[in-house]
Amino acid sequence: MAGLKTTREKIAAVIDNEVRPSLQQHGGDIELLDVTADAWVRVKLTGACSTCPGARQTLSEIVEKALQEKYPEIRGVLLESQVSNELIQAALQILRRNTVEREGAC
Repeated sequence: MAGLKTTREKIAAVIDNEVRPSLQQHGGDIELLDVTADAWVRVKLTGACSTCPGARQTLSEIVEKALQEKYPEIRGVLLESQVSNELIQAALQILRRNTVEREGAC
């Protein structure tokens, strides 16, 4: 986080004290993944928030707003993909199976 006045611990404190309680009221939660050197905050929404159609809106209106009010140098919040490794592997197996079946057909 070179050049940033804001530490990961300060970002985590805002998430813990201001963001998380709001998300937990709706059965969700948030995980701080990274604060990049160029002032982006990477998070993952979990629980009910991970599948909520309004996740992007939650990200901008709750998470990003809370962080930027305290630390205006934060450029924004990036949402990490909610697709699990297991789901990706299952999809790949299906795709491979379908490819093999098509190649075997005349």
